[in-house]
Amino acid sequence: MACAIKVYLPQDSYEVAISSGYLDVLGEKTSTLGLGKKILLVSNPTVFGHYGERAINSLKSADFDVASCILPDGEQYKNLESLQKIYDAALENRIERSSTMVALGGGVIGDMTGFAAATWLRGIKFVQVPTTLLAMVDAAIGGKTGVNHPQGKNLIGAFHQPQLVLIDPQVLETLPDREFSAGMAEVIKYGIIWDRELFDRMEECDRLDRISAITPDLIEYILNHSCQSKADVVSKDEKEAGLRAILNYGHTIGHAVESLTGYSVVNHGEAVAIGMVAAGKIAVELGMWNPEEAQRQDRLIEKANLPTKLPAGIDIEGIIAALQTDKKVKAGKVRFILPTSIGKVEITDRVTSEVIRRILEQM
Repeated sequence: MACAIKVYLPQDSYEVAISSGYLDVLGEKTSTLGLGKKILLVSNPTVFGHYGERAINSLKSADFDVASCILPDGEQYKNLESLQKIYDAALENRIERSSTMVALGGGVIGDMTGFAAATWLRGIKFVQVPTTLLAMVDAAIGGKTGVNHPQGKNLIGAFHQPQLVLIDPQVLETLPDREFSAGMAEVIKYGIIWDRELFDRMEECDRLDRISAITPDLIEYILNHSCQSKADVVSKDEKEAGLRAILNYGHTIGHAVESLTGYSVVNHGEAVAIGMVAAGKIAVELGMWNPEEAQRQDRLIEKANLPTKLPAGIDIEGIIAALQTDKKVKAGKVRFILPTSIGKVEITDRVTSEVIRRILEQM
């Protein structure tokens, strides 16, 4: 059943459209947006091999003139060098101010395409077609775009909202189990920060580590609830002036772990899972959260086959130092998002380095 979720913003409201088979109506949906006829589709070899032809055929059937740019697959390629390749393709294919970029892929492709669109000719329009669970429920919605710096994740970027987010759950059938688990980390996050009902529903499921273990009804429920949670928060705080920071639950330590392991040992979802476990333990240590609920969170993370311990050999002092370069630092103080109950969190800057060190040593 089709679901349309609206992201309400002062200037750039748009729709998150969710339905099985929607990839084949990409052209039809895009043609209703009043865009120019030239499109640059950005993808990676794996996703393009599965879905590139279908996406291009759908766009061409709606009379769009489509060129493509294929980037290497992986978080380690989310950098300025890859961004340059998008600019080169845009120049070669004469992408104009009336043109549109379409991101067909996971969070890496979506973030880079969005940033390229935000900066090419001082800003052109773009459409998100996420193909991973993580991108569907998180990265594709909200207008955060960017690339990584060697010393920190997403330090170079811009807010640039898409014209449309088109989600086809059928594409998840080709997603590797590890990538599916990575997306479940962000779904669990929404249960902790915003949607207790979603958390409870996931607890009823025996396994969360592969799509074949989850019914189509539950997948639909997860997508609808997660996307609605993200839309609710973004609509209230587009550019992270306050409330939107809660979406970074688990990301404070998670980003440091990703950065220190060169974006190659753990993926984003695995890092967020580690960060959520750490944040839960910190919240319990500070008396903000009861241990039983923290254990329920950790059991759900394990059910998704996600890590609850730090990678072997990682430098704890390096994590603490890396936290100082995090985007959430304010006046030199690291801001943590910490749970007070399932479905509710608080933002605090009263977490000392000693507490962080103690918790990380336990992990």
